[in-house]
This record gives sequence, structure tokens and C-alpha cells, in this order.
Amino acid sequence: MTADDFGLSWAVNEAVEQAVGAGVLTCASLMVGEKAAADAVSRARRLPQLRVGLHVVVADGRPVLPPDEIPELCDEDGRLDGRLVRAGFRFVFNRRAARALESEIRAQFAAFAATGLALDHVNAHKHMHLHPAVLGIILKVGGEYGMRAVRLPREPLQAARSGSERRRWLLNLLVTGPWLRQMRWRLERAGMRHNDWVLGLSQSGAMDEDAMLALLGDMPEGVTELYCHPATQDGADVSPTGYRPVAEWQALMSTRVSAALRARARPCAGFRDLAADGGVP
Repeated sequence: MTADDFGLSWAVNEAVEQAVGAGVLTCASLMVGEKAAADAVSRARRLPQLRVGLHVVVADGRPVLPPDEIPELCDEDGRLDGRLVRAGFRFVFNRRAARALESEIRAQFAAFAATGLALDHVNAHKHMHLHPAVLGIILKVGGEYGMRAVRLPREPLQAARSGSERRRWLLNLLVTGPWLRQMRWRLERAGMRHNDWVLGLSQSGAMDEDAMLALLGDMPEGVTELYCHPATQDGADVSPTGYRPVAEWQALMSTRVSAALRARARPCAGFRDLAADGGVP
């Protein structure tokens, strides 16, 4: 059970800490360049049971490096370009952007290492590590920083329950299917541990109590990561438009969700608990 965007805001960090205390949330992905990153690290240090990974941000977020050092990656406001398709093409066809991309990813790994926290896993904001160029740099740089596990953003069809969710699932499969197969092969070739499935992609931003209970009631076989974006308040500085982070935080605090989790799954605190072959020892 993982919370993304740890460090984005005080409200996200507070939700993570409370959900860990409730005994459901076990893992969080840290955005080292965001304004509340230091607060997140402080909370993580007093929560030894929380496994923390690096949430690499290469688009739609704040860079660690000064924007004028990596202008090829940033918009006029000094943020990493939020236009994902445009950014993806730039990573491949612009040599200066490719060099800047590696510099920024390296700076984020260094910033995480400076926290002193154990690196549980690595993933990327907006799942941009599906991009072959981004994944290649993460594998290269991450190996230098002790990275041992990476999220595989692969969702089973059974997780898409409504008609709109199934249409979104099919579209994602058509767009990302080849990249997912290549990603899994590259992770296994590099000796990286990874999950088999992710739950929450089709319900991103809407992982309320009902959604979590439904997903926990129909778990796929294998190692599954259930991820969400909780916060103790809504707002533009907390989550994208249309997301309901308070509902996701309340779901993590739900006794019904914790009971369903205990009844339907074998808990695994984080990626570091996975065996070398990807299973749960």
C-alpha cells in the first residue's frame, strides 16, 4: 500500500503520517524537489515502519537543479514541462535535453541519499519511467545509489470495473503495452525487484473507501501494489483537478479497509521485503 507525492505539501505529509499510524499505509514515494520535502523527511525519520522510495519527477513538477541549469526541461515558470508527450519527444530528439534529464535525475537520487533514508524503491511522477530514455537513466544512476526495486505500472483488467474505466484501461494498454513489456524485461535483466500488478491506475484520484474495498475484494495473484494520493485537504496545490485526496486519506483510515486488507492479502511492507525473484518470502 503506497502513497505517491509524499513531500508535495503539508496536507499530503500529514495524511501519510496519520495513515501509517492507522496501520494500513506502509510505503510512500518521496518527491525530493517539492516544497514540503523536508517536512516529509522529518516525518519519515520518526516513522521507522514506513518504507520510503524516490518518486522521480521529470515532468509537471519542481526540479531539484536550478531551472536555468536545465532550461531544456523547464517551462517559463521554472517548472518541469507538464506537457508529457512533448517532454517525451524532447528526451529522445534533443541531445541537450537528454543530458539535462540525466543531470536532473542524478540530482534527485543524490538529494534522496542526503536524507539518510533507506531507498525502498523508485518510481516516477505520471509513470514517466515507462519512457525508455527515462528508465535507462534511472537504471544507470539508480544502480550507483543502491536501487534494488522499481514499480512496474501494470494493471490487471479486473481492476477496471466500470465501462469508462475499461475504455481507459484498453487505451492505456494500446499506448503503453509495448513499453510495459520492454520495461519488465529491462528490470529483470538488471536484477531489479518489482511488483506484478498495480491497483489504482484506473481509479487514480478516486481511491475512496468503496474503490479500495472493491479492489481488495478481487485481488489478482502475485505481488500487488495498491497506490493512492491521500491528503488531509483538497486544493490545487495538493492534487490535480478532479482528484479527491481527502476521500483517499479517509479510505486509508477506514477500519473496513484495514479489515479487508488483513482478510484478503498477505501484507508486505515495501519493495525491500520482496525476494530476489520478485515473490514474497
